Amino acid sequence: MTTPVRATGGGSPPPPAPPPGPGADARERRPADANGLRSALYRFDLKAVPYLFVAPFFLAFAAFGLFPLIYTGWLSLHRVELGGTAQWKGLDNYRALATSEFFWNALANTFTIGVISTVPQLLMALGLAHLLNYRLRGRGFFRVAVLAPYATSIAAATLVFAQLFNTDYGLINTALGSAGFDPVAWESSKWLSQIAISTIVTWRWTGYNALIYLAAMQAVPQDLYEAAALDGASRWRQFVSVTIPSIRPTILFTVIVSTIGATQLFGEPMLFGGSVGISGGSGNQFQTLSLLMYEKGWVTGALGQASAIAWVMLLLLLLIGGVQALVSRSHRRRKAGGRTHGPLI
Repeated sequence: MTTPVRATGGGSPPPPAPPPGPGADARERRPADANGLRSALYRFDLKAVPYLFVAPFFLAFAAFGLFPLIYTGWLSLHRVELGGTAQWKGLDNYRALATSEFFWNALANTFTIGVISTVPQLLMALGLAHLLNYRLRGRGFFRVAVLAPYATSIAAATLVFAQLFNTDYGLINTALGSAGFDPVAWESSKWLSQIAISTIVTWRWTGYNALIYLAAMQAVPQDLYEAAALDGASRWRQFVSVTIPSIRPTILFTVIVSTIGATQLFGEPMLFGGSVGISGGSGNQFQTLSLLMYEKGWVTGALGQASAIAWVMLLLLLLIGGVQALVSRSHRRRKAGGRTHGPLI
């Protein structure tokens, strides 16, 4: 009698796999295709979506900033009258400005008004910020109060100051008459009219710059003031030796911004002069570059000359920006040199 021999699993080969079906390759390709699509979407989201978010700004800048700038430069090289055709003139408009007494008068007025409005404005802003930096009672109210002139419109502020400086019935001349002085012709005098306009600019922007200085002062480490106090420094010495050097970049920033604003001064002198505001008074005694540009473009109709004035103003602003960059770079180098080679305390 024979007994059947049972095969062990170790020596027998595994059964053959069934042949793949017709859809196996498609199923293997589908995960690979899905991963590839997901990777492509991720790369698009990482690289392209940020540009889509900032695209509206660049489109608006190209339409309302870059195109007018280029078109104004093109107009400055042509003779263009309102309603007429452009005629190529090259640099004739710029040569005409170089020999125009009205241009140099407007440039000088812009400079003097800028100086007598920017310097007192920033000095007063520094003093106000220094006072508001202390823990005064009701300092929140005072911080809002110093910003109120900035929130006032240019038209409202200028019209009020025009009434105050009126030669016949102004409050300032009334006060001077009560003190025994003769009435002052604020509008017809060159320097007095510029002082009056500078007063309007100073009144509007002092509080704004004071809050900028205040924010910078609050970022100064208190350890510096404590160390200065331990050395016996008074509050004035702390302000000069600690506060001013610490906020020097902010001071430089406000100087540049105020200078740019003074270069573009338009609303205050135009409204202050009333009917002769566009020409800067009866004798152009307070006509700025912006007023001259407006007069050339929309009163006399010389759009080419007005465009040339606009580009001269742009070049002046670029020059101011270049000076700022040089001063900032020099300050950083001096500061780095002091840290490297200065004495260790």
